[in-house]
Amino acid sequence: MRLHANAALTLKQRREMVLAVVRDGLSVRDAAERWQISEPTVRKWVRRFELEGERGLVDRSSAPHSIPHRIPAERVEALCALRRLRFSGPELAELLEMAPSTVSGLLKREGLGRLGRLGFEPAQRYERERPGELIHVDVKKLGRIVGGAGKRIVGGDSHYTSSFTDRDGHRRNTKGWDFVHIAIDDATRLAYAEVLGDETARTAVAFLSRATAFFARHGITVERLLTDNGSPYRSAVHALACRALGIRHLRTRPRRPQTNGKAERFIRTMLAGWAYGAIYRSSAERTAALDGWLWHYNHRRRHSALSRQTPAERLNNLLGSYS
Repeated sequence: MRLHANAALTLKQRREMVLAVVRDGLSVRDAAERWQISEPTVRKWVRRFELEGERGLVDRSSAPHSIPHRIPAERVEALCALRRLRFSGPELAELLEMAPSTVSGLLKREGLGRLGRLGFEPAQRYERERPGELIHVDVKKLGRIVGGAGKRIVGGDSHYTSSFTDRDGHRRNTKGWDFVHIAIDDATRLAYAEVLGDETARTAVAFLSRATAFFARHGITVERLLTDNGSPYRSAVHALACRALGIRHLRTRPRRPQTNGKAERFIRTMLAGWAYGAIYRSSAERTAALDGWLWHYNHRRRHSALSRQTPAERLNNLLGSYS
């Protein structure tokens, strides 16, 4: 039972007091003096006890019995229904001819203050139990650094990702791209990455071979591989490589990048911590910093999704090896 935050008596003390007055014949004045409260308060609890019994000793709501200006329940239901269709607060205020502050207060009260994934298909979250049961693989393109830091650091127009229009009317980059191939274990988040010159099928197969060897050095046998539907992963040479390595290859549904969400999230972390986390004078300098950042990610960076463990700690716990 909930009591008022500033209540002078607990529920047990109220029961003792009213029983002393009703059953034992203690006077109201003596009861007020003994329990250090006013006489009207004693009479209030005695009266409620006589009318309602034990239930009368619980605090009542301080809300008024009637609120003439309360928003009708039907309007609140309409507001919530429109909110689930992802209407913004200002749009709802204009549509229903209500004050924006009133709409905001009602949405917060109903637990709809933030849109988030409201109205979307619920996210299907999963996590494999065994290391190596599923490895996520993806590729991220990064513009090459030529002539020092670009617009992210110095502002203005970029001076190292210039482009031109060829004879066929296509825009071409003059400096090109680096391709960061990544592989991350679903159960432990142990990650491996390389900066390569392209994303062709042969490059993807060579990366897969080295990534498999990396996981093997950590005691992980790769069983399944999850990639998107990019051309390198739909090629015959990639299928043959997976068969030779004894890996079952899975691909995400078209236009569903969230299926490969752990790879997408790792890429975001990698961009913030490594690619854009320092000022590099060249692409080679950025590439040289990747190994150090990966070691930090695998052995020092704690994950909230892993109960504040590092990937290496999670791996040791699942494999039972602590050397």
